[in-house]
Amino acid sequence: MERVDAITDVVGLRVGHAQLVGSGALTGTTVVLAPVGGAVAAVDVRGGGPGTHETDALDPRNLVQRVEAVVLTGGSAYGLAAVHGVMAWLEEQGRGVSVGPRPGQVVPVVPAAALLDLGRGGDFAARPDASLGRAAVEAAARTALRAPVLQGCVGAGTGAVAGGLRGGTGSAGIRLESGITVGALAVVNAAGSVVDPHTGALYGEFYCGRVEYPEPSVHQAAQRRLARARAETQSRRHGAEGEHGPLNTTLAVVATDARLTRAQAQKVAGAAHDGLARAIRPVHLMNDGDTVFALSTEEREVPDTATLNAVLAGAADAVMRSIVKAVRAAEGFDGPGGVFPAYGDLY
Repeated sequence: MERVDAITDVVGLRVGHAQLVGSGALTGTTVVLAPVGGAVAAVDVRGGGPGTHETDALDPRNLVQRVEAVVLTGGSAYGLAAVHGVMAWLEEQGRGVSVGPRPGQVVPVVPAAALLDLGRGGDFAARPDASLGRAAVEAAARTALRAPVLQGCVGAGTGAVAGGLRGGTGSAGIRLESGITVGALAVVNAAGSVVDPHTGALYGEFYCGRVEYPEPSVHQAAQRRLARARAETQSRRHGAEGEHGPLNTTLAVVATDARLTRAQAQKVAGAAHDGLARAIRPVHLMNDGDTVFALSTEEREVPDTATLNAVLAGAADAVMRSIVKAVRAAEGFDGPGGVFPAYGDLY
């Protein structure tokens, strides 16, 4: 089948988005839906301010073996309510950990992580809830296998901002020489920057072999425009960022069809953070909640350490490319909660 350069290149995975835009809202939720029966899962949290749900269940020492879905959401800790809508939908499908003698007596284990986008649309109270989570998982269930993933300011990336620029959702897929597929989906909402301040080039593109260096005059004009946008945003928010300064978080799901143990999946999640470090500087700050989930659909054997090493390297590359694609696909926003120009607006 034809590749779509997205996490859905890993056969069996589906992605759905739902968002709230307008009337003070600028936020959303994204669901990565596993095949029926679930996927082996792990997580690696490196930001200093995470907002998560059910991540302890993914510890390789614990009972749960597979998960049916992963939720990425805006709304900070409030937005984790979106998980309840996803769980309700999964329960209706009879998908989850069996906990009773009758069919359908299940508890869906749905790990999730949230980013902080509160007030970016103007209304601090506009955030994802159970109904938005349900809309996102239903959108995922309606998609075909290997469907392209909608990217840009959608789903959990709707209210995302990276270093003052509009962030967003991006996805990429890689086919390794072994035939194993590695894919990623990232939601870019970083306290750090995705742009080299000296040249205006995207950090992630330094490693992609196709760096586009803006003309110096263009870069200087872009820096001035971004500074004005930041000042205007501060004015509209009455100069307040809270006691800890700007709070953000970049989230990602990296997936593979390689057959991984839960310990190996956790190693993949950790390696995928290298993709964040290449594309965002600085990263993993106390102001971030950077979290990466890993999924394995267990379709292809991993015969040796060299093959596993290639999966680890591919995870970092896929996350890095997802971040670049998210920033490239983003569109600027000007509303009561602030002015957030897109990279494409400035360069």
